[in-house]
Amino acid sequence: MVKILVTGAAGQVGSELLKMSPTGFDVLGYNSSELDITNSEQVKEIIAEQSPALIINAAAYTAVDKAENDAERAYLVNEAGIQNLACAALMLNIPVFHISTDYVFDGMSCVPYKETDVVDPKSVYGASKLAGERVLANIGISYIVLRTSWVFGAEGNNFVKTMLRLGKERESLGVVADQYGCPTSAKSIAKLIWDLTIRYFRFGSLDWGVYNFNNRSPCSWYDFATEIFHQAKVLGLVDLGLIVKPINTSDYPTKAKRPMYSVLDTEKIRKYYGIDIPRWKDELHFVLDEIISIS
Repeated sequence: MVKILVTGAAGQVGSELLKMSPTGFDVLGYNSSELDITNSEQVKEIIAEQSPALIINAAAYTAVDKAENDAERAYLVNEAGIQNLACAALMLNIPVFHISTDYVFDGMSCVPYKETDVVDPKSVYGASKLAGERVLANIGISYIVLRTSWVFGAEGNNFVKTMLRLGKERESLGVVADQYGCPTSAKSIAKLIWDLTIRYFRFGSLDWGVYNFNNRSPCSWYDFATEIFHQAKVLGLVDLGLIVKPINTSDYPTKAKRPMYSVLDTEKIRKYYGIDIPRWKDELHFVLDEIISIS
């Protein structure tokens, strides 16, 4: 049976990858305590021992604001960790699938970003993720980088779960309404990765490189929150009287600069692989149902 090694298995995407693992594969999931990708010797030892046919990296440093004062750790995970995985993959001559971010762009566009657009991250987090992308591009292995955005799911920490928590604690809530992107469910990312995996082992190769992927369609954080509460109220997850107010970025200062516009153009992945990209509103419904089922 073909072995596939998944790092970051306890995170949002990693946990979905394990839950959705297709038949016919031996999927080996490692969380950060079992496989620390910053530990080069441990990475080399485990990957050599398991000898997988593919590495899927879902491990990352994702604390965007904390990274501004913790750049060393952010780069250790998001660049050096990728270097360790890539070197191990090079020794076995196997590909790496890797998840990146919309934060590699400057956020100043007014049209969706293409994979070929100039990258210019404005935060330590974004810069460290870009550094990881460049490691993969330069080391000489086959790789897929999926740039995605505003990830949410039933597991881990994310905007949806934060809104649900605050919705129970407060009578009113202000949410930023002048930053735009595309919410993307961890489940849809995992599904895409498994689709690409199956295609790779069926045909022996892929069109390697960088791809954008986010759910349809663009919205603001305020729009996202409004829909979360709309669906959550129907399901009885929050109080019916909750008031959500739009605010500006200037009203909610953060350590790290957020992209004002980070919608990703997904034409390339749709063209190359015929991917049917779901709407984030539909994915949100599935996630809320799952949150209810596990609570």
